[in-house]
Amino acid sequence: MHQHLLGRRLFLRGAGVTMALPWLESRTVWGDLPAGPEPASGPPLRLCVTFSGNGFHSKEWWARGAGREMELGRVLEPLAEFRERLLFVGGLYHAEARKGNIHSSQTGNMLSGAPIASGGTIRSGTSFDQLLAKAHGRGTKVPSLVLGCEQSNPSVHKNYSMLYSSHISWSSPTTPVPLELYPALAFDRLFKDESSPEDQSVLDAVLADATDLRRTISTGDRVKLDEYLESVRDVERRIEAAGSRGELQGWRPTLAAPTIGRPADGIPQDIGEHMRLMIDILVLGFQTDTTRIATLKLNNDHSALRFPNLPSVQQPGHGIDYMIHHLLSHSDGEDWLAVNRFFMEQVAYLARRLDAVREGDRTLLDGTLLMHCSSMMAGAKHDNDRLPVIVLGGRAAGLEGGRVLDYAQAGERQLCRLYLSLMAKMGVVLDTFGDATTPLAEV
Repeated sequence: MHQHLLGRRLFLRGAGVTMALPWLESRTVWGDLPAGPEPASGPPLRLCVTFSGNGFHSKEWWARGAGREMELGRVLEPLAEFRERLLFVGGLYHAEARKGNIHSSQTGNMLSGAPIASGGTIRSGTSFDQLLAKAHGRGTKVPSLVLGCEQSNPSVHKNYSMLYSSHISWSSPTTPVPLELYPALAFDRLFKDESSPEDQSVLDAVLADATDLRRTISTGDRVKLDEYLESVRDVERRIEAAGSRGELQGWRPTLAAPTIGRPADGIPQDIGEHMRLMIDILVLGFQTDTTRIATLKLNNDHSALRFPNLPSVQQPGHGIDYMIHHLLSHSDGEDWLAVNRFFMEQVAYLARRLDAVREGDRTLLDGTLLMHCSSMMAGAKHDNDRLPVIVLGGRAAGLEGGRVLDYAQAGERQLCRLYLSLMAKMGVVLDTFGDATTPLAEV
């Protein structure tokens, strides 16, 4: 067995900036040093959980078959290129989430399976991503990156706090991890020691360090370093452009007081670009080992998002902005299907971005357990007896894709059994978690 000594992580440093580096073949950058003649360890494993609220089209969330012959329902078709690396997990649920049978009670324990408090009290359970963050975050700048694309809702619905609908990541039973909604601040958290509008470009700050590093690495690593730095520069440019448009960094008033009556509920500007920019920042966080654990909440349960960027089938010539996401989920029409597919397109984009990054003899997707979930199967019925869950990637963790696992007839259907399995693949082995006492042997 290889033994490794904890060493000093290799960073690029500049005034007020600390930037971790991607995997390099000619330098040890992952925070460990070889003990004696043994080589340093390879790239680490990561966990990424993505979430979309209000479930899916009840008749189109399915998969059957195996490997490249796997067939996918229309919701999952955007992931077809990854079918051999996709694990479809059906029939699992959270018993505690069924007690309230309302959005908040079904979402607040999405990643913990814990009992949910009602009546004005906030109490859930520590989510499994945060347990992994405690184990894997010690050697990274950001132990856990928690991103969102819709603002938290602080109201109460049927005796349950809507904060449950707004958060899936919990650092303790009473503390949801705050969502970072603004791409600029998420970017700063990864790469800047202190955020200030007057700060110079991240790349400009570390340019001297990067120039020195180039002299000591192989030709192949120089190409990899240049590609990585250019990806950082691209995100910087996009954030700057978004700010000049008044988009992506939050709503900015242009008047001290309104000049018209209150308009209808709106949506974040350019929601598709918002999601993809968050994905790009998340990938940079993984690529540089600045973080190994991330969650991305594409929207809330009981969501108020609208989708003018998607053409309506049911109302030709219009976007799907005539109804908020929550109300749209109470139908199984073609527009609802289009929104479902839009969310899966974001997951496919994330998988594609991860798979484009090579780390030695594997890709970043191979080293990432990427799970997507929702807190109900179908919004029309609030059906959470069989939750929709898929897992992508994870080859380096021993995850075998191209399979359909159906536990609908199993005696023990706790979704927390899957979490026990995923945690074990990342080296955190527990006897119990939530309401589960055994992992899923097939995973």
